[in-house]
Amino acid sequence: MGIASENLVTTGLLLAAVGILIVGFYRSRPYGKLGLYSWLQSVSLMAPWLLVFGLFAVGIDLNLVAIIFLIVVSAGSYIFFGRRLREIAQDPQQQTKLEDWIRSRQKQDGNRVSPNSSASPTPQDSSGESGPTPPLPTPNSTGVSPEELQAMQSIFGVDTFFATESVPYQDGAFFKGNLRGDPELVRARLSEKLQEQFGDRYRLFLVANPDGKPIAVILPSTNDPQPLTSAQKILAVVLAVATVATTLEAGGLLMGFDLAQNLDRLPEVLPIALGIWVVLLAREFGHQIAAQRHHVRLSWPFFLPTWQIGSFGAINRFESLLPNRRVMFDVAFAGSAAGGVLSLAMLLGGLYLSHPGSLFQIPADFFKGSLLVGTLAKTILGATLEQPLVDVHPLALVGWLGLVIVAINLLPAGQLDGGRIVQAVYGRKIAGRATIATLIFLTIASLVNPLALYWAILILFLQRNPERPSLNELVELDDFRAGLALLALFGAIVTLIPLSTGVAGILGIGVG
Repeated sequence: MGIASENLVTTGLLLAAVGILIVGFYRSRPYGKLGLYSWLQSVSLMAPWLLVFGLFAVGIDLNLVAIIFLIVVSAGSYIFFGRRLREIAQDPQQQTKLEDWIRSRQKQDGNRVSPNSSASPTPQDSSGESGPTPPLPTPNSTGVSPEELQAMQSIFGVDTFFATESVPYQDGAFFKGNLRGDPELVRARLSEKLQEQFGDRYRLFLVANPDGKPIAVILPSTNDPQPLTSAQKILAVVLAVATVATTLEAGGLLMGFDLAQNLDRLPEVLPIALGIWVVLLAREFGHQIAAQRHHVRLSWPFFLPTWQIGSFGAINRFESLLPNRRVMFDVAFAGSAAGGVLSLAMLLGGLYLSHPGSLFQIPADFFKGSLLVGTLAKTILGATLEQPLVDVHPLALVGWLGLVIVAINLLPAGQLDGGRIVQAVYGRKIAGRATIATLIFLTIASLVNPLALYWAILILFLQRNPERPSLNELVELDDFRAGLALLALFGAIVTLIPLSTGVAGILGIGVG
């Protein structure tokens, strides 16, 4: 029954992924080569997993070497198609074709809008999602005064951003036009001129509208992220204290007793709880150090207690506007990298220190719960995993828990580390779709592991929305960061995906 359920879930996910690729192909065709290479980038990311899970669904398991090879080919293909995409995007002929097609579509859409319709365009970021603020006001909205609008128009010029149209927008305005120079330099010069005109009253964003043309959006600084209130800081402290309790209790459960009923055994669980906290703090220090390096502010962390593994990690929010998507990526990746590398080192060290008579005895079947951990354990412990019970050093379990904490925060959803990484690399539109896909995946996974349902509920109520756009959405990430994003997401997947029965049998885990 369990194997049949796993195969059913795998087949369902496989069919859904194929359906997404087919829909993406038909939607990309009107964009010509740009659309084709963009679609091929998506295929290069999904193809390895389609192959692995497709073969798994028919009973064929690939070894770890083959899977790593597929990942390397996938990353190389993604980088290649990305370079071709940028080359084609700079081709004037391709740009003309794309603009002609967009104008024809806009004309068709305009013919379908009734004369009395008050619909108006919406500024969007480079991914096609809504920009830094809600939809534009109707033509009757005044936004800023004519004098302020004229003062805003004066900051633009032929050597920075040649504004061709201005529209009052809520308490600010947005300007269509042509970008004349490097987006970073242009935004810096425009922001300096805006500050000369209005002081600290407004912020300037560079985003892209639906047809890919850059637009400048000026909004009041009152929309800036605000620091935590006193009540929120108190909540952060309460959650941290609760997490101390749950990490201690998790240590007791790992040792086979309930700490709440055996408080005299507190010294026994302290090393495990401290190990979990070292991982939690390493992850937060990674975030904070990267934020300070880029001169952005992060809020206090809100630790998330749970009895099962001690903690789900912590969530935080940006308390300042981000200069560009690179900063979002660096901050999100730094925390996960710090926690992940430390946890992996603990796991490897614990496995090497494991010997007959180690503190913990755990069933060998437990190592089937993670593709990464099971493979590493088999490599280091060898034939020991063929026994029903395996003696394991406590450091290995702490490292395993740390990897799980980092991995669930790397899921591509909302404002989790993984969600921020996906948004930074692929834009808000893809990030929104990834959030929905992650929630669906967690809901299905909850049929096997209730922990997935708890995490899905937390994401749904606390972290489902993507980050607000950065000040300069036009700056794309380099291929190196895109490669690191793939590596981080791959690490999360191989940590959370269990070993199939066939692979576990081949590796000789729990067969004795």
